[in-house]
Amino acid sequence: MTILHANRFSSLVGEIYDAAVDPALRSGVLEQVSHFVGGCAATILSRDRARLSIEIHEHFGSESRFRQLYRDRYVELDPLLDRHLMLAAEQTIGVADIMPQADFLATSFYREWVEPQGAIDLATVALEKSEARTTILQVLRHRSRGLVDEPMRERMRLLAPHLQRSRIMGRQIRARSHTVDDLADVLDGLSTAICLLDADGRVVHANAACRGLFADASLLAMVGDRIVARNTQTDKIFRGLCESGSEARSAASRQIELATSVDGQHYLLHAFPLKRDRTPSRDAAATVLFVQKASAATWLAADAIAAAFRLTPSELRVLMAIIEIGGVPDIAAKLGIAETTVKTHLGRLFEKTGAGRQADLVKIATGFAVPFARRTNGSGDAV
Repeated sequence: MTILHANRFSSLVGEIYDAAVDPALRSGVLEQVSHFVGGCAATILSRDRARLSIEIHEHFGSESRFRQLYRDRYVELDPLLDRHLMLAAEQTIGVADIMPQADFLATSFYREWVEPQGAIDLATVALEKSEARTTILQVLRHRSRGLVDEPMRERMRLLAPHLQRSRIMGRQIRARSHTVDDLADVLDGLSTAICLLDADGRVVHANAACRGLFADASLLAMVGDRIVARNTQTDKIFRGLCESGSEARSAASRQIELATSVDGQHYLLHAFPLKRDRTPSRDAAATVLFVQKASAATWLAADAIAAAFRLTPSELRVLMAIIEIGGVPDIAAKLGIAETTVKTHLGRLFEKTGAGRQADLVKIATGFAVPFARRTNGSGDAV
């Protein structure tokens, strides 16, 4: 390989790996691969071992109608496609390795699919092989360039391992990205405010409940990428929870702290360090902060409570009213029923749950608290 071609090869390899990070670059990289090896069109495709399906991953230089024709008919006539099942990885093969050129020119695959694209020959190299499927790089050779030659074979062989690793890297990056996105969706569904902080106390990620807490700004606010407490007591608690050297904190010091907002609401704060085998990067999460409003108005799984204790709809309504309101007269007024009816339902609740007083009913019901954020409709009612 000449110095010019060696430099071009080195540059192209770098671009192949860039495409693993940015999928938008793949089409342009495949075009460069095709030109570098001496082709006029290139395709990366997979076929399962049972020969039941084919998938075209990337393509350059071929019209959509020819790609569709290949899928529908000519894949079965391609003399090179399945040869890689028996060949070593990264071995490039051309038509001359399978049959005489004269015989190939007489095939319908050549006359109806290769020649109409202005090509005279093609070569393939396996990129990935597994028990389930084989992935190959297929390159068409234009008639003006002549038949597949040794320089073309060698360049395809040299590029194959880099294309393979780039594809594997791309899958790993996408999988990790999906995992992060999915985790963010899960965190946004929780009612507890959760915030990830780096080693310097900067906010790395905040879930929806935490962003709502910052927007309210009665307890904690966010200025730039840092959390600011709204009163001296909360500031002392927050700094104590997220102090430096958190990994050395004892279990006793990792307690839940009670903080009060400027409007008198109580919140429970808890933070703990994330364990790491090595020093985290600047933007890596080092501490998780949990903030939960101390309220009896927790979202309860009412249907689960009814099913667990075989409550009737009326009994369930009284139970939920006990949690929300408390007193029998107020419950009767709220539900529009007689106090004697409330007492009757209350007696049945005691009997079915084994509780001896209303406070016990509240304790039992709070055992069915749901950790997910409460969704509301347009009128503000829970759904």
